[in-house]
Parts: sequence; structure tokens; C-alpha cells
Amino acid sequence: MTPELTVLTLAALLQCLQFALMAVPANWELGTGKTASPRDLDRLGKPMIELLSVKTARLARAMNNHFEALILFGIAITVVSLSDQTNAITTACAWTYLGARILYIPAYYFGWTPWRSAIWFVGFLSTLVILITALL
Repeated sequence: MTPELTVLTLAALLQCLQFALMAVPANWELGTGKTASPRDLDRLGKPMIELLSVKTARLARAMNNHFEALILFGIAITVVSLSDQTNAITTACAWTYLGARILYIPAYYFGWTPWRSAIWFVGFLSTLVILITALL
């Protein structure tokens, strides 16, 4: 397995960890009656994320953000892996992406402004460099 595919696997496992980090306090706060429900607005009164405490809602938003980022990162890693274009740049960018995504969790949870956005941008830029590298 290439280093990039290893990082992609670790990023997917990080997503699983983020789910647990959000789901445990969400279930404590709201109870399984709400979290296991179909989450219809007429039953809950508002979107579930709005019922969570500030910190748990931040964990939910960080998790959702990683779902979005992981799609593009997964495409980038798939492209360079299938086209056999992995190299030192794509490997460094993959590890940088993962490091940024790990740092993004406490940055969002603790409200590190503007650092949360800067950390997000590092991960996005790393993914962008991988994609551009594949085209060159």
C-alpha cells in the first residue's frame, strides 16, 4: 500500500473517531429517544444540531466538515494512486492533510479563531496540491 493510501485509511479511521467523539456526548445530552429517532422537525422542534450544547455541536460540525473534506481528499488520493503518480510531494501533502484534520478537531471544539480556518485551509491546500500534481 502506498503511503497516500495509508493516510487515506487513517483519515477514514479519524472520521470514525470523530463520529464517536460527537455521538457519545450527543446521546448523553439528548437521549437515545431523540438521537435514534427519524429526527423529524415536527417531533424535535428544531434541527438536532441546534439542540446540542455548544461544544457537542462544534464536534458535530467538525465531523460534518471532515465528511466533506474527505470526499475531495479521497478523490485526490485515488487519482494519484491509480495513475501511479505518487511521489514525495503527494506523500508530504497527504500527511499534512491528516495532521491538519487532526488539529481541526480541537481547533473547532475550543473555538480557536482564526486558527481553525487556517488549519482547514492547510488541509484543503494539501489536497489541491495533490490534484494539481496529478495533472502535471
